[in-house]
Amino acid sequence: MRAPHTRPAPPRWLTHPLHGARGLRGPVPWAAVARGALGVGPVLAVGVAAGHTSAGVTAGLGAMFAHINDRPATRATRLVRIGLPALAGATGLLIGAWLGTLGLGTWIALALAAVGLVSGAISAIGPVCSSAGVQLMVACVVGAGMPAPEPPPARAGLLLAGATWVLAMAWLLPLFKGSVRLFKGSVRLQGPPSRRGRRGGAQAGPPDEREAVAAVYDALAELMAAVGTERGQAARRRLTAAYDAAYEALYAHRIPLYRPDAGQRRLRDLLAVAGALSETAVTLLWEGEPLPTRVTRTPALLARAVRTGRPPGPLPAPAPHTAGGLAAHRAVLLAARVFDGEPAPAVGAVGPRPRQRLRRVLGPAGREYAARVALCVGVATVLARSLPGDHWYWLPATAAFLVKPDMGPLVSRAVSRAFGTAVGVAVFGASAALLGALPGADEVWPVAVAAVCSALIPVSVRHFALQTAVLTPLLLSLVYLGGDRGAELARLVDTLLACAVVLAAGALPGLGGPRAQVSVRLSLAVRATRDHLDRVLAADASYAVRLRLRREAYRALADARRAVEVASAEHPPFGRDLAAWAPVVGALEEIVDAATACGVRLDHGAPPPDAALADRLRAGLSDLADAVATRRPPADLPLPTVAPVALPKPPLGGAPCATLADVTAGLHRARHLAGSR
Repeated sequence: MRAPHTRPAPPRWLTHPLHGARGLRGPVPWAAVARGALGVGPVLAVGVAAGHTSAGVTAGLGAMFAHINDRPATRATRLVRIGLPALAGATGLLIGAWLGTLGLGTWIALALAAVGLVSGAISAIGPVCSSAGVQLMVACVVGAGMPAPEPPPARAGLLLAGATWVLAMAWLLPLFKGSVRLFKGSVRLQGPPSRRGRRGGAQAGPPDEREAVAAVYDALAELMAAVGTERGQAARRRLTAAYDAAYEALYAHRIPLYRPDAGQRRLRDLLAVAGALSETAVTLLWEGEPLPTRVTRTPALLARAVRTGRPPGPLPAPAPHTAGGLAAHRAVLLAARVFDGEPAPAVGAVGPRPRQRLRRVLGPAGREYAARVALCVGVATVLARSLPGDHWYWLPATAAFLVKPDMGPLVSRAVSRAFGTAVGVAVFGASAALLGALPGADEVWPVAVAAVCSALIPVSVRHFALQTAVLTPLLLSLVYLGGDRGAELARLVDTLLACAVVLAAGALPGLGGPRAQVSVRLSLAVRATRDHLDRVLAADASYAVRLRLRREAYRALADARRAVEVASAEHPPFGRDLAAWAPVVGALEEIVDAATACGVRLDHGAPPPDAALADRLRAGLSDLADAVATRRPPADLPLPTVAPVALPKPPLGGAPCATLADVTAGLHRARHLAGSR
């Protein structure tokens, strides 16, 4: 009997645009949809009604950019997530509008390429700066190529005004919602005081930040339930993601001189307790002994206390037979004290410092990506200026959006952009045919289309093709009111040409391609792993420093894993080669897990490691970081041997230490995998 014929699976770089279709399902963010409905449409309508259509178009463009950056976040983080890109966009529009007045002709491509260098360099700092860099570039191109009667400073102010309107809604509407909730809660609490607990209802901080902290405790409960099972590493990664989200809500992206109120300081204390519990949970994960169900429910009790403001009640802890169990006992005792009102131990900031941000801008990642943005925008501008028509800005603006690597693999971005633009052009054409024939609707129907599309932006961010399909009719409505009418097919051709330019640039080496993205993220992760291990092995390292470095290491490893996952779906020859870096990330995660357990064991009486062994481990990680950054094999160094340990998980103290044996084994595996690349 002939064996059934199995078709080979299509390559991932071709099917990647379809993978994100599963993410289209999910709850509708109605608050963001409401802000979208009240954003671009009303701003545009005011400009049209006042007889200043051009001003309304520019302000509507600023509101559109703000809606794109209006992602789920707290009020304080939205202030920077929306405000910083808006300032960058206003600066770009000012520069572009000024360049448009100089009559440079095709030579304007050089000026826009210079702006592209700045845009690409600052995009290497982080996600918010990446959004700011793209908005700087796109607004500069639009300012240079889209004619408008207003002077350059007025155009920049109008763009900023549209973004400010969206930012004001994002800042004020949650306050109104919270006031209504507080009023209802105060009405429910009227009654005999004896029916209320001493601390009942005393919720800390704004609800969105409170929920972010509670999610960390939920992830902790999941991790403790997964101790001793195969689900442990996946649960630990989810804890890292939850902690990063909570940290960003409470610490990151704050305006200068920001002073948290009492509620936010309280939430920071609760997050510090979660950090202490996470260290013990990672140690218990390394020890590998399953925990009783009553113990795994402790973080869930704390999560409920964070959400309700009520006392958590009795908090069970593991038996103190191992270093992890004893550390968990102390962490649970700390949680009981802090949840009762005591302040938590101070923990330093996590994330890149100003010097590290400057190093990212001037380093290989910033330089190579800046060169790619400059090349794509410059070539697209020259190509657009050689085509017939005065509205040449669409092609280079599309190239500036498309070159952004945050949207996924290159081929997937190009296919999604082309498909989404085609759908958007068809939707706009159908709207023009159906609504444009109505009497007196020449300037009304584009406003209606823009309002509907603006309301759909929060849902469209789930897939790049859907986002493009929503933004295209919105942008075509704006340019229609700006005077560029009947050019829908030309805009589709411009998009296809921009896709071709970016795809061609992706085949060139040394321009911030997927190899550079992976090498930079992975080298940062190796250095963060080394710094954490170095402080663990140092006798003078404080607990706060060690906790901060552990968070930085896990955060850098999460970034590296995401970079490898995206790069593995790149087109040949990149995808298959870069997917092989995933085991290196796994080996580094094992090193950080073992180093965390080593720190806990040292706190509870384990003998300090040999100085020569610590020096060789540090040297091995430093060489691995340099090898990954420069894309060379690791050097042949005298590393410690992987010796078997008599007691794999010794209880409290004892030598030899199994944690350092695991660190050594992980280092050997990471260096071997990197050398075989």
